[in-house]
Amino acid sequence: MNNEIRDDDLNPPTVPHGIPTLDETAALPEPADPEMLIITGMSGAGRTRASMALEDLDWYVVDNLPPALLSALAGMMTADGTGVHRLGAVVDVRSRDFFHDFEKVLSKLAEEHTNFRLLFLDCDEATLVRRYESNRRPHPLQEDGRILDGIRKERELLAPLRELADEVIDTSTMGVHDLTRHMRDVVADAGDLPLKITVMSFGFKYGLPLDSDHVLDVRFLKNPYWVSELRHLTGRDEPVAKYVLEQPGARQFAEDYADLLTPMLKGYLSELKPFVTISIGCTGGKHRSVAMTELIAAKLRAADFPVRVTHRDLGKE
Repeated sequence: MNNEIRDDDLNPPTVPHGIPTLDETAALPEPADPEMLIITGMSGAGRTRASMALEDLDWYVVDNLPPALLSALAGMMTADGTGVHRLGAVVDVRSRDFFHDFEKVLSKLAEEHTNFRLLFLDCDEATLVRRYESNRRPHPLQEDGRILDGIRKERELLAPLRELADEVIDTSTMGVHDLTRHMRDVVADAGDLPLKITVMSFGFKYGLPLDSDHVLDVRFLKNPYWVSELRHLTGRDEPVAKYVLEQPGARQFAEDYADLLTPMLKGYLSELKPFVTISIGCTGGKHRSVAMTELIAAKLRAADFPVRVTHRDLGKE
């Protein structure tokens, strides 16, 4: 399968004793200073893929922006948590006559002390021609000539910007995932963790969650439902959690399962899978699965993973 880069692809519950309190969401840290990344470069070199990689990393991205609007766009950035912190803009020759003011606009941004970087995507002629022929689309500067004419005209027009760029990325030998990984390295702070994990309890009698990446069945544990004083409670209430987790091997099982997941979750990061759903089920999704979900999520949080906890079927009985 061809994976080359192309621009057109191009009640409040009682918290059980012994289980840490878990927020329903874990927000990723925001960078201390707002930052703008301006992406330009050769058509067909992967600008669209690069902008998609930024979006996956929670950047606000605007594509095909006339250069004159960059200063106004930069005004959206704030450091107080009320606006945009990380902003990406793709600027290229598709803006036609507006593109000629690009260098002046960059100078103005510098004078305004805007924190920005210019990223230039390049590619060799043979690869660009092959990509355009595969796409069956004309080059934006081709007019009545050949694809190669458009490429060479664009390269000449962009030469001064290439010299101004903070980083030049040659995508000639890169596949889709290679560029995505490179973009993550370019923009991610040391503390960034793009992986987002949902740990969810559910009841088998209501069906499997369709978006599960992992499903754990905890119906091997004794069911608190058959204890009359526990039936009306949930796994987030201390008596139920204690009943479930103090069964022989239950707590150890949950902790070992979380340990088993850890290298796998790290692998998802390297393979660019940013969302993972771990579903933990019992019969009704009210007692056993809820208690185990809380404990497994706590264990993953202790390993510095951002975890969102949800209980899909609570309240259905």
